[in-house]
Amino acid sequence: MAEITYDDFQKVDIRVGTVVRAEPYPEARKPAIKVWVDFGSPLGVKKSSAQLTKHYTPEGLIGRQVIAVVNFPPRQIGAFMSEILVLGVPDADHQVVLLGPGQPVPDGGRLY
Repeated sequence: MAEITYDDFQKVDIRVGTVVRAEPYPEARKPAIKVWVDFGSPLGVKKSSAQLTKHYTPEGLIGRQVIAVVNFPPRQIGAFMSEILVLGVPDADHQVVLLGPGQPVPDGGRLY
């Protein structure tokens, strides 16, 4: 594993936000859900496509706080433009488990 400096880490803008909208994305190559996450002011709502269908439903994601990288360039995922990278870790079956704060926190808070 390559080491990075603290300055390198500081370049990655990782923030908390609340899922305000979610819908199935059946057109995706792999099963996915489209999510819209509110990061508060000044970032506002950003969208992403995420392979979350094993443990989550669109309805169950609404109101959930998630952690995401907000300063990657937008990426085309099929017909959908993803603006953020929602973060998760694999379970024992390599399915995504979302990262989030252990208690409610203000949207837009930056990881440190």
